[in-house]
Amino acid sequence: MKLKLNRCTRPALLVLVAVALGACSSLQGDKIDYKSASSAPGLEVPPDLTQLATDNRYAIPGAAVTASGYQNAQAKATAEQPGVAPNAIGDIRIERDGNDRWLVVNRPADKLWEPVREFWQENGFLLTQDDRKLGVMETDWAENHAKLPQDIIRRTIGKVFGSLYDTGERDKFRTRFEQAGPDTTHIYISERSMVEVYSDSQKTQTVWQPQPPDPGIEAEFLRRLMIKLGATQQQSKELLATAAVVKPVARVTTLNDQPVLQMGEDFERAWRRVGLTLDRAGFTVEDRDRSKGLYYVRYVDPTVQAKEPGFFSRMFGEKATKNPPHQFRIALQSQGNSTTVSVQDPNGAPDTSANAKRIVQVIADDLN
Repeated sequence: MKLKLNRCTRPALLVLVAVALGACSSLQGDKIDYKSASSAPGLEVPPDLTQLATDNRYAIPGAAVTASGYQNAQAKATAEQPGVAPNAIGDIRIERDGNDRWLVVNRPADKLWEPVREFWQENGFLLTQDDRKLGVMETDWAENHAKLPQDIIRRTIGKVFGSLYDTGERDKFRTRFEQAGPDTTHIYISERSMVEVYSDSQKTQTVWQPQPPDPGIEAEFLRRLMIKLGATQQQSKELLATAAVVKPVARVTTLNDQPVLQMGEDFERAWRRVGLTLDRAGFTVEDRDRSKGLYYVRYVDPTVQAKEPGFFSRMFGEKATKNPPHQFRIALQSQGNSTTVSVQDPNGAPDTSANAKRIVQVIADDLN
C-alpha cells in the first residue's frame, strides 16, 4: 500500500508530511475501519476485465465489530466438544469451495434484508444499490482508514486537516442473496478494489486501476456478518476455519465457432461460481433467471481508452471519456457433471465478438 498525500494540500505541507511519514512506525493493516467516499466526487470506474494475479493484501486476524446479535447467539449456541469446530451455529453455517465462501442461513431473504443493510451501514458504508427484487446490495467506494499511519503526528494533524492523508485505494462490496428454498438463503459477498496511480511522468494526472479481489477480506466480512446474525466471535472464527476444497479447472474452447467455457461441475456449483466471478469483475448484473441458466449483464469495453481523473482532479473540472456499456447474456447449460458457459447477445443469439471472447476468458481466469 502506497500512502499518498492529497494533491490539493501537497505543496503547502510537503515538509510536514515528510516528517510525519518518517515518524510512522506501523500501519494498522490488521484492522478494518472503512469510511464512505461518497462525500467526495464519485469514483465511477468502468469494469476493466484485465485480471491480475490474486494477492492477500489484507492479513486480518478478525478484529471486533459491534453487533446486536451477541445475546441472541448465546441462546442459540449449542454445546460443542472442546477443540471441535461446529458445522453450524443455530440456523447459520458457512460453506466453502476453494477460495469462495458463502453463508447459508435458514431464514427467508426478506427477513435478512434489513439486518444485512444495517450491517454495511455499521461498517462505514453507504449503499448505492439496494434492490430487493434482484437480491443485490452494493456499497459505495470506501477507504480503509485503518491502513493509514497512526503515529502522534498523524493523529495531531488529522484533527485539523482531516483529508490530509489518503491511501490511494478504494474498495466496494456487493452482497448477493440467492433463495435456495422457502426458508433458506445463500448470502455471497464479493469485493472490488481500485488503486490510484500516476499516469504521467510529471505526476500531475492520475487514473484508477483495478486490483485483484481478495478472498481474505471477503471471508472476514462474512464472519462479521455471522456475528450480526447471531453468532459470537469465537463461533464465527470456528465456522470460518473450514478445510479448502480443490476446485476443478475451467477450460476455454470453441464450440460451433463460438468461444465457450467448459466446467467439470454440475449446474448448481457452476451457477454459484460464475455469479461470484461476475460480481468480482464488476459486471452490472441487471437480472438473472436461474431456471434458464441466464445472467443478464452490462459490460464496458476496456479497449476503449476511458481515462478517469482522480478524486481531486475532478474538483477542477476534468471529465472522463464516456464509454457506453453493452448488454449480454451469460448462458449456462449443464449435462450431468459438466457445464458449458457461453455469451449471447441481448436477443439470445450466440455472440462471437471480441467482447464475448474476452468475457469468457475473464470468467476462466477468475475460476482457475
